Amino acid sequence: MQVKDILKVKGNALFTVNPDTPLSEAVITMSDHDIGSVVVLEQGRFAGMLTFREIINVLAKRQKEHRIGPTPPIASIKVGEAMERKPFIAGPEMEVDDLRGHMLASHSRYVPVMQDSDLLGVISFHDVAKTVLEAHSFENKMLKAYIKDWPTAEA
Repeated sequence: MQVKDILKVKGNALFTVNPDTPLSEAVITMSDHDIGSVVVLEQGRFAGMLTFREIINVLAKRQKEHRIGPTPPIASIKVGEAMERKPFIAGPEMEVDDLRGHMLASHSRYVPVMQDSDLLGVISFHDVAKTVLEAHSFENKMLKAYIKDWPTAEA
């Protein structure tokens, strides 16, 4: 199974922001749509990803700085300050087992899928797990049906 097969199942709806978007607006978008990431576009081109991990990291950084001295208010944080500018990018032909291995090793929960400079979608760890489970369930049903119809030896 390849990454493009997961995209076919999940669809390619994308939620985007730009680096100048207030982080608070990105958080609202993520909450309203029950998603864990948004794609960051700059001048219409892929610039990076913002996930809840980057949001937590930038908030923790601000809190640590606040302990030392005054810091700008959290409301002043822009997506560009928090986003991951060079996330791992999968291609549509990548095998799902390779993708799972990378996601596990790097603790990545969201991976953009690109072909050349075209963004095809974002795959989450949930999307991978769901697709693999459905494929295994189908295979299991087929094997059980095959075994059930296996000819028996007559004595």
